[in-house]
Amino acid sequence: MTAARVALVGYGLGGSVFHAPFLASTAGLRLSAVVTGNPDRRAEVAARYPGTELIADVEELWARAGDFDLAVISTPNRQHAGHARAAVEHGLPAVVDKPFATTTADAVALAALAQERGLLLAPFHNRRYDGDFRTVRRLLAERALGRVHRFESRFERWRPEVRSSWKESADPADAGGIVFDLGSHLIDQAVALFGRPTSVYAEVAVARADAVADDDAFLALTHADGTRSQLWMSALAADLGPRFRVLGNRAGFVKHGLDPQEAALRAGATPGGAGWGEEPESAWGRLGALDDVRAVRTEPGAYQLFYAGVARALAEGTPPPVRAADGVAVLEVIEAAYRSAASGETVKLNQQ
Repeated sequence: MTAARVALVGYGLGGSVFHAPFLASTAGLRLSAVVTGNPDRRAEVAARYPGTELIADVEELWARAGDFDLAVISTPNRQHAGHARAAVEHGLPAVVDKPFATTTADAVALAALAQERGLLLAPFHNRRYDGDFRTVRRLLAERALGRVHRFESRFERWRPEVRSSWKESADPADAGGIVFDLGSHLIDQAVALFGRPTSVYAEVAVARADAVADDDAFLALTHADGTRSQLWMSALAADLGPRFRVLGNRAGFVKHGLDPQEAALRAGATPGGAGWGEEPESAWGRLGALDDVRAVRTEPGAYQLFYAGVARALAEGTPPPVRAADGVAVLEVIEAAYRSAASGETVKLNQQ
């Protein structure tokens, strides 16, 4: 099978840590080019991926779209939809970093365009391949908890100092703030497990003294089957809650800590291979009720499965690992969350 030629647009944290290592190591894909004009990043790409072409700006990529088989968009949030639209208009399938767009309207239009052109369009929701989330998904499939009535999920950090970044911007066009950032992951995981919610209630705050973008939020989603997803995200959590707490009518599951893949990737590790994504037994979650609990081995984290799915979709025409409709659903919930936080009321979502 001829490897698909991939152009990675952007080489910041997302491009360098979460995309390039997998594009360079996944069978069926080849990291053919990186688009960045930043001299330091160009030097980093040349050192780590010496066979990869460097392209200075995205307009050059569109002019040469026929030289590539896939565009991966890892630019700042405000550019996601525009760059993805340009890729599709130039005949390129695309993977788009989260959030899929900055508005539901843009996400819907983007998904419709890709469908009209018959091109793959996949939101990059890699956290579906966190080991802890894969463990929750397996336990639900096994009905180990019985009927789940509450799904609690957290991404919390202790970052009392505000950083200089577009992610800390209050400009709506930047789609900064913690709901767009960590919230995109939490919402997508809840949607992946229980489907698009029917209603959203949210509390969104700016908790740090020097911050201008939201940095502390709580979202409560009600799903069609009555399951409630309660999602916390914060940059000012001096005490970190459990990553997951899932309650059913037979048992509960509690898991602390974060998936180890991000730390390994930041340290420069090559993904895959023996032991990739494994957690020590001391980090495993606990399943049971009250004092009658047992440790449950964490499924290995497997970010590599996302791009393996993309390679398969390109080669065989199978569905992508994450559908464009799922990216739209995340934006619908984010917009509903901001409306709810402003009004103090629960927001109903139109049923599809």
